[in-house]
Amino acid sequence: MVREAPPDDRGQPGPTIYEVARHAGVSIATVSRALRGTGPVAPATREKVMAAVRELRFTPSRLGVSLAEGRHAANGIVFPDLSGPYFAEVLLGYEEVASRLGRSVIILSRHTQTDIDRQVRELAGRVDGLVVFGDTVRDDLVGEIVGSGVPVVLLARTPVVGADLVSSENTGSARALTEHLLGHGHRDLVLLGAPAGEDDIGERWAGVTATLAEHRITAPEPVACELTVEGGLKAGRALLRSALPDVVVCADDQLALGVLLAAEEHGLSVPGDLAVTGWDDIMAARFARPALTTVRQPMRELGARAALALDQLITGERATARRQTLATELVVRASCGTHPVEEQ
Repeated sequence: MVREAPPDDRGQPGPTIYEVARHAGVSIATVSRALRGTGPVAPATREKVMAAVRELRFTPSRLGVSLAEGRHAANGIVFPDLSGPYFAEVLLGYEEVASRLGRSVIILSRHTQTDIDRQVRELAGRVDGLVVFGDTVRDDLVGEIVGSGVPVVLLARTPVVGADLVSSENTGSARALTEHLLGHGHRDLVLLGAPAGEDDIGERWAGVTATLAEHRITAPEPVACELTVEGGLKAGRALLRSALPDVVVCADDQLALGVLLAAEEHGLSVPGDLAVTGWDDIMAARFARPALTTVRQPMRELGARAALALDQLITGERATARRQTLATELVVRASCGTHPVEEQ
């Protein structure tokens, strides 16, 4: 328990958060919310707290406030991998908000762990709340952590009862992308990425499949491969050695960039011989040649929303789980075909 604040300018211990709460006639949690600007605090109560802070010349310590409230001042986040611009953008958005809220972040990458269940359980015991990205943690283990009282926010994955969920819209944009490709006359599609399921990418394939079915076209089974540029290059080389499809629809932009490289190796023109699309709209997508048709999702905003949601659950500002779905947008560029704007 925190008993002392940092010394004042005379070398004497300064006032504690307990004294501020006593002086203002409120709880420690109310003082914390008023100082941090989080959670519901009535204007009159906030003014009482700030008056006590001024009178006592209190300088809040982030660690002291958190410890006084029985917290660790740290969040945990479990990622599938830390490589690649998509994960980097989400993490940047998360850390920016977590830092502003006075929380440090402990990151666990599944890619480097052999006993992920044990590592996740240990992490959950060291932090105030946990963010789980993608399918890195089994549903039953997520449920176990939620049941233990640790707040959990899920990112870009299937929901679990009791946990928050922050994700991007997938199905509608997948439909828009598919309709656009059909408008170019493309009928023979290859779906490149993770197999269809209930995860984030599975929702994209579901949107593509449903749209093709409406046009009486049977969707192919997605081709599984590593979601990296190298994975796209390897899969692209294998695909282009066989019959040439009209278009390769990739689960993310990194895969699409790899397919562009494979097409170049085979002397193929994109989009003349083969159309290619991605998903995410990472920076490299707009600078590729040809520029990549893709679906833009708000990667930093995903991380920021997850950090805010977790803080609300930790501070008690909100007690019930909720689901947030962020809008996405089809971005049409040159890699899927020639467009009127390009012909002018």
